Amino acid sequence: MGVGARVFVVDDEDAVRDSLQALLEVAGFEAQCFPSARAFLDWVAVDQIGCLLVDVRMPDIDGLELQRRVGATCPGIAVVMMTGHADVPMAVQAMKAGAVDFIEKPIAREALLAAIRRAVAHADERGRAAVERSGEEAKISSLSVRERQVLAGLVAGHPNKVIAHRLEISPRTVEIYRARLMDKMQAHSLPELIRMAVVAGVEPD
Repeated sequence: MGVGARVFVVDDEDAVRDSLQALLEVAGFEAQCFPSARAFLDWVAVDQIGCLLVDVRMPDIDGLELQRRVGATCPGIAVVMMTGHADVPMAVQAMKAGAVDFIEKPIAREALLAAIRRAVAHADERGRAAVERSGEEAKISSLSVRERQVLAGLVAGHPNKVIAHRLEISPRTVEIYRARLMDKMQAHSLPELIRMAVVAGVEPD
């Protein structure tokens, strides 16, 4: 995690947003504030990467609902929930739904920054994984039906002879398909090809 990592603050209180923005920017983060969940949802892009710092209790769309919507559409955003003492059960619910952490108000500076750093590192990792998965899925989409069948057999760990028998083709033809798969998937070895297929969600046959 480097200086300038992005943190998106969503809170309906002006004073809270201003205070958090100042604290985060002094600590080296790039902070962007929103007065409501709806304002954030109207702005955010699916490929956005960063930490979402959000109050659990807000009018209209609350923090839990915002977390749910962001989790469904923005894999590169990790959530840290802000909560009052009475809202701790809600924060625990948020953690079970995938939030990285929750911070109890009044917010302690070091606890907040530690949570933000964990969330930013988590978001970076998830963002890179999403980009990799998208790239592998694009390669898979370029394969023919037969190539995908051979790939599924390879993912299952079947030798060429077994794949050939299942598909009613010769082992030599399977070798030709394997070579095509290596070329199309830009894989340098069979283990790398299998890893790419698993990342893309190819099911074993």
